[in-house]
Amino acid sequence: MKISELSDKLPENVIQFYLDNGFDELYPPQADAIQREILDGKNIVAAIPTASGKTLLAELVMLKSVLKGGKAIYIVPLRALASEKYDRFSQFSQLGIKVGISTGDFDSKDEWLGRCDIIITTSEKADSLLRNEASWMDDLTVIVADEIHLLNSPDRGPTLEMTLAKLMMLNPRGQILALSATIGNAYEIAKWLNATLIQSDWRPVELREGILFGKAIDFITSKKEVMANYKDATIALSVDVIKEGGQCLIFTNTRKRAEETAKRVGRAIESVIDEDEKLMKMAKEIIEIGETDLCDKLAFCVERGAAFHHAGLRSEHRRIIEDGFRSNVIKVIACTPTLATGLNLPARRIIIQSYKRYDVGFGLVPIPVLEYKQMCGRAGRPSLDPYGESILIARNFDERGMLMENYVLASPEDIWSKLGTENALRTHVLSTIATGFASSMAQLLTFMDNTFYAFQQERWGLEHVIDKVLEFLEDENMVVEREDRLHATPLGRLVSRLYIDPLSASIVIKGLQTVRKSTPPTLIHLICSTPDMRKLYLRSGDYIWVESFATQHHSELAPKSTNNYEWYLAEVKTSMMFLDWIDERNENDITKRFGIGPGDIRALAETAEWLMHSTAELSAFLRSPHTRDARHLVQRIRYGIKPELLELTRLHGIGRARARRLYDAGYTDLSKIKNAEPKKIAKLIGAGVAAKVMEQLGG
Repeated sequence: MKISELSDKLPENVIQFYLDNGFDELYPPQADAIQREILDGKNIVAAIPTASGKTLLAELVMLKSVLKGGKAIYIVPLRALASEKYDRFSQFSQLGIKVGISTGDFDSKDEWLGRCDIIITTSEKADSLLRNEASWMDDLTVIVADEIHLLNSPDRGPTLEMTLAKLMMLNPRGQILALSATIGNAYEIAKWLNATLIQSDWRPVELREGILFGKAIDFITSKKEVMANYKDATIALSVDVIKEGGQCLIFTNTRKRAEETAKRVGRAIESVIDEDEKLMKMAKEIIEIGETDLCDKLAFCVERGAAFHHAGLRSEHRRIIEDGFRSNVIKVIACTPTLATGLNLPARRIIIQSYKRYDVGFGLVPIPVLEYKQMCGRAGRPSLDPYGESILIARNFDERGMLMENYVLASPEDIWSKLGTENALRTHVLSTIATGFASSMAQLLTFMDNTFYAFQQERWGLEHVIDKVLEFLEDENMVVEREDRLHATPLGRLVSRLYIDPLSASIVIKGLQTVRKSTPPTLIHLICSTPDMRKLYLRSGDYIWVESFATQHHSELAPKSTNNYEWYLAEVKTSMMFLDWIDERNENDITKRFGIGPGDIRALAETAEWLMHSTAELSAFLRSPHTRDARHLVQRIRYGIKPELLELTRLHGIGRARARRLYDAGYTDLSKIKNAEPKKIAKLIGAGVAAKVMEQLGG
C-alpha cells in the first residue's frame, strides 16, 4: 500500500511530509493496521517486530488527530527514549505542530505542556501529571503506550498500568495505541484495552536466530562458518561481521563484563577497521567531559572502534557512543540488556554472551525468553543490512540443544500484571483517592476493575491488599473515612503530589519529629532509609569502614527504620556516598570507594534531590524547624557542592567544577563576577560559558 493512497484518511500536507522524507510505501503490518481502521479511531495493540513500523503508525494517528484540534500523549519507559522520540517528532514543526517533552519535576503540573499538540513523557511523569491534576490531561484524543510489555515489570509495570487506567477513564473517547515487539499474550492486552490486535512476524530485514558451537553458527534452517580465527568466540564473531561490513552489539550480564569485552574486542578489531579521525575526536571528547578512570577506559576502547554502554556511564558519554554507532564510526558496543529497551541502535549481528543473569537470593538464573527476543530485535539495520543475525554461544553440545529449544524456537512468556502488592498499591491507592478517581471503597474497587490485574485475575485478590493499604494510610493520617466516604487529608494530598511512597513519607515525618538537630548526615541518612532510595550494595570489604562510620556518627544518623542490620549498613553506605558528593570529593575517588560509575552518582543524586525536596515540603507542612536545612541540601545534592558555592550555582551553566574554580579565584559571589574583567572569567570557565554568565548578570 502506498502512502499516497491514504488521501481519504490523512491530510494532504501529512502525506506530502512523508513523501518529501523519502517514505512512499507502507510495510505489510502498517497496511494491515490501516485496513483495520487505525486511522478511523480504533484502539490498536501493535505486536510487531522491531523496525517494522510501530512508531509510524503512532505518528499517523497523532498527526491526523492533532491537525483536527486534538492532543496526543506518547508514553515511553526511559528518558533516553523520550529524547529520541522528541528529536523525531520535532520534525513535525514543518506541519505547524508543537511538540513538548517532560520527564522530571514530579510535583509540577507543567501546565505549559497544554500548549503543545504532542507531549512525550515517561510513565512516571504521566502519573505525576495526573496526581498534580494538570488541566490539559482530560483533553487528550490519542494515548500511545510504547513498550507495553513493561506491564510485566515489577518496577515500572504498576505505574504504567494505573496511568493507562486513569487516562482511559479521563478520556473515554480517546484512541489508545499500545506498541511492543514481544508480547506472549498480546490478545489479552488487546481485550483489556478494547483494541484490535495487529500481530505479525514480518520484518524489513530478515532475522536469523542461531547458536555458535565451535566454529559454526547453527541457524534454524542453515549453517554458517565463522571465518575469523580467534579462541575467544565473542571476538571471532565480532571480527567476522566487521570484515563483512557490518556492526555488532554484544549483550553481557554485568557492567564489568561489558567493559572487559569492549577492551578485548577493541584490541582485536583495531587492525581490521580503517583509521578514523572521528574516533580520536570522540575519545578526546569523552575524556574532556569526565574525570574518572572509567572515562579513560571508555576512550581507550573508542579509539579502537569499540565501546561499552551501561547505566554507570554519564548520559553525555552514552550519547556520544550512541551517535558514533548510528553513524557507523563505532563498530562494536558491549552493553548490558538495558540497551535492548527501545533505543534505536540496530546492528547486523547481535551476540548474546550469556543467557544467565545474577539474581539476588537465587544466583545465576536463565533470562526470560521475552528479554532474549528483545535483544534479538536489535539485529538488522533497515536499508543497510541484507539480514540480521542474533547469536547465542554454546559451550557444549547439550547446551546447544537446550538453547535452540528454550530460546531460538521458544515464544515469549505471557505478560502478567504486577499491581497486586502492598508496595505497588500504597502510592496508587492514595493518588486515586487524592485526585478524585474514587471516593469510597466501592468506587475504588470499581476503578480497580479497569486495571489489567482485574482483567487477568479475580478481584478478591486485590480487595485484601487494598484493605491493608487503606488501614496503613488511615493510621498515617493520609486518608480518612467519614460516612463510608474516603477523603485524602491535606497531608495525603501533599504526599500524592510529591510522588513519593506513603511509607517514605511516614519514615521522613517520624524522623523530622524525632531528630533535634538537622545536620547533613541526619537528613541524608533519613532519605536513604526510605524505600524510594536505591541502596548501594555492600561488598565483602565494605563492612569494616561502613560499620566504623555508623559507630562514630551514631548520634548524627536518623533513627533506625529497620531491624535488618545489613539493610541498615546499606543505608549508611549510601549516605556516605552523598556526604562525599556534597563535600566535593573528586568524582574518581567516589567511584572507586563505592564501586559505582559516574552515571550512578548522577542517577542517585537525582533521586536524593527529589527526596530531599519532598522532605523540605513535608517539614514545611509540619512547621518543623528543619525546613531551611533541607532546602539548602536540595541544591547541594543537585550539584555536589559545599555551602559556599550555593550562590554561584544559581547561574545557568555553572556546576560544581566551574563554581569551585571561580570561588577559589576570589569570585565568591555574583556581584564580584559581574564587576570582573570578562577575560579573567573566560580564562577560568571558558569564553562561551563566560559570555552567557555575564549576560545572565546583565553584563
